[in-house]
Amino acid sequence: MRFLMTTKGGGPAPDEAMHIEMGKFVEEMTKAGVLLATGGLDPAGTRFTSSGGDLTITDGPFTEAREAIVSFALIEVRSKEEAIELSRRFWQIVGDGVGDMQQVFGPE
Repeated sequence: MRFLMTTKGGGPAPDEAMHIEMGKFVEEMTKAGVLLATGGLDPAGTRFTSSGGDLTITDGPFTEAREAIVSFALIEVRSKEEAIELSRRFWQIVGDGVGDMQQVFGPE
């Protein structure tokens, strides 16, 4: 099962200790073969709207900084419960904030 985990902006600025702990966590997940991809996202982004064959392209930002998705992790695990446990560990390192987790369907 694959899951996309995302975090939103507006949380506390990361300090050196958080960077070190997150680095260890990412390394552990990578070695275990669970972490497929991770990265930060530009909160401004670009929006594409398709209607009646016309495509409109609009540069962001579209939401308040605290509502914009600013990072992601794509993981592959055996169950939703395992994904939730990894998310718990992530938030124990990060502290306060908001994020989402969605199962990814499609070819593997």
